[in-house]
Amino acid sequence: MKLWQKDKDALHAVTEFTSGNDRTMDLHLAPWDVLGSLAHITMLESVGLLTSAELKLLSGELKNLHKEITNGHFVIEPGVEDVHSQIELLLTRKLGDVGKKIHSGRSRNDQVLVDLKLFFRAEIESLTIPVRELFGLLIEKSEAHKNHLMPGYTHLQLAMPSSFGLWFAAYAESLVDDLICLQAAYRVSNKNPLGSAAGYGSSFPLNRRLTTELLGFEDLNYNVVYAQMGRGKTERILASALSNFAATLSKLCMDATLFLNQNFGFISFPEELTTGSSIMPHKKNPDVFELVRARCNDLMSLPNEVALVIANLPSGYHRDLQILKEKLFPAFKTLRDCLKMLHLMLSNIEVKADLLKDEKYRFLFSVEEVNKLVLQGVPFRDAYRQIGLKIAEGQFKASDQVHHTHEGSIGNLNNDRIMAMMESELKNFRFGDAQVAIEKLLR
Repeated sequence: MKLWQKDKDALHAVTEFTSGNDRTMDLHLAPWDVLGSLAHITMLESVGLLTSAELKLLSGELKNLHKEITNGHFVIEPGVEDVHSQIELLLTRKLGDVGKKIHSGRSRNDQVLVDLKLFFRAEIESLTIPVRELFGLLIEKSEAHKNHLMPGYTHLQLAMPSSFGLWFAAYAESLVDDLICLQAAYRVSNKNPLGSAAGYGSSFPLNRRLTTELLGFEDLNYNVVYAQMGRGKTERILASALSNFAATLSKLCMDATLFLNQNFGFISFPEELTTGSSIMPHKKNPDVFELVRARCNDLMSLPNEVALVIANLPSGYHRDLQILKEKLFPAFKTLRDCLKMLHLMLSNIEVKADLLKDEKYRFLFSVEEVNKLVLQGVPFRDAYRQIGLKIAEGQFKASDQVHHTHEGSIGNLNNDRIMAMMESELKNFRFGDAQVAIEKLLR
């Protein structure tokens, strides 16, 4: 069954090629297609395109379908092109001609647009849960290890003293900025395209404001041409947001694999969280970190993949856009899995204490010695030169104590402020507004 079919069917090879993986990907959209249809028919009745009796019949069957979908009993039958066709087919089987009226005043173009927006909105909310959990763990570890010093590097050369408190909290704060970018993607996703039809509106007196309220959208995509142009652009913005998280996690994994190396020896993990070698019995490989790094590096390519699919497309709908589903949909699960695995690993991390007692780290404290001279009134450049000469002559000696007090330093992590930023950004999503609207629609 095809919504666009008239008297002739397409050649089987054409149907198979143009459908691609769409029927599989569309299963992700099924509950949202039902919700979009519920809002649409409520609006149709309000403008006189359905009777109250027809609305009652259609609403009842759509709500039954929603239950089937959430219980895992929904399938797209062989020969049915997509989720939209399957739902309309089921309604028509049950209700006859009344089922066919569900498509009045819309196109598959705005139908899939609203499905995607609703799906993205839900996936973003789902993603914030493991983000928040990993963030909380990083702050917890930062506080637990704030007095455990470690080497800091620039150019991968020994630079200045750092601490595990700083290291853990750095990635926590990075997640806050990543969340801000995700919030921008959520706001773009949280605009209603329904009623734009094929991208040029409708001669029916549609009440687009009503469907916006019913689906809990923050606002409309007002211009109907832009509503259609938003497909691809929304995915690119969302892919960029996901790639920011991926970049944070990938860098953390690179640090972890480096710090686990025996030549560093900063951290360790229980044997059951690492893997061994088939011929070297001493090996404890950081495979989880390596695979998270690889998957996150792959996610970082996603914005470019999306951009290349939509590059040079004129306004209006194009079938090229179908490909975006199979690129973006799996990315949400991949990122959630990576966040959860890092939470598991870092929950069991063991940090080596007194690292900087080792003689090879003595030059880390050269800046501390320079600063001591400056505090005694020696000009900085002169102090720098004096300490530099002592290092060159092999006469450098320094205390391994640090006294950093400014905001965000070893002695003043400001983790409470970082936590406050995270909570503020999470509240700015206002997920509850959408949840209330959807619950009301399903009642």
